[in-house]
Amino acid sequence: MQPKISIIIPVKNGISTIEACLTEIFKQTLISDTEVIIIDSGSTDGTLEIVKKFPVRLYKIKPEEFGHGKTRNYGVSLAKGEFVVMTVQDARPSSDKWLETMLQHFEDSEVAGVCGQQVVPHEKNKNPVEWFRPVNKPGFNVKHFPSGTFSKLSNYEQWKNCRWDDVNAMYRKSVLEKIQFADVAFGEDMIWARDALKAGQKIVYDSRSQVYHYHHYTKKSVIAARLTQTYHFTYLTFNYLRPNPFTWHYILKNQYLCLRYKTKPYWWFYNFKLNWISRQTVKNFVKTQKQLSLKD
Repeated sequence: MQPKISIIIPVKNGISTIEACLTEIFKQTLISDTEVIIIDSGSTDGTLEIVKKFPVRLYKIKPEEFGHGKTRNYGVSLAKGEFVVMTVQDARPSSDKWLETMLQHFEDSEVAGVCGQQVVPHEKNKNPVEWFRPVNKPGFNVKHFPSGTFSKLSNYEQWKNCRWDDVNAMYRKSVLEKIQFADVAFGEDMIWARDALKAGQKIVYDSRSQVYHYHHYTKKSVIAARLTQTYHFTYLTFNYLRPNPFTWHYILKNQYLCLRYKTKPYWWFYNFKLNWISRQTVKNFVKTQKQLSLKD
């Protein structure tokens, strides 16, 4: 039977998370109409042994052939479904209606894609400051700029409308065949959103469709993450030099949350250190770019 939905998951050495990811996917209410495509780029840790326990379509590529954009484009070429879902090996749906929630938006024939939300579960090994504690009721909003009006927005407004995320997104396959992912080191999902909006496509952000996803940052990884986000996404893609979000107010707020949620001392030091490193990383980047601009 022809599947309605194709889920594409790039994988490499995901032994600690891939089983939970696939277990929750195969609990979905729409799983009978869904195929799961795994694209492995050289796992050596036993990931594939776990993957083979599930009824998935497994494809292997060489590590040097992997690219965030081109590997996902390859997945789209393999997909048999009318709709394509992108996620990652260390995310897992928070509900058995994850797919159902996104798919309903495609009843509108103009919708090209739907992006859900990442949330952090209340688990002891996850940063308590990042645990999901919703303030507002989850909902959705539509972004649509027909007749070339997206290009008339300011760089900031364009950036704000393209916070797309391939950890949790569903697409109309026919649109992905026309607007493919860019072959870039970072931000292929956000660049896709920009290109789709430029082309007059309608996209939806739905916070009701959630996946659990978490990164435990080290000093090295947080520096890399902040530089990548600031340079590739905000600066290169939108020519927007975003003010440093890691102000003293932000840092102190995080310390207050540690107190409020009665976290262990470890998380006090962890949050302060990483927020301070984030602040200095972005500050130095912005300073350097301003100096380069003055020289030009």
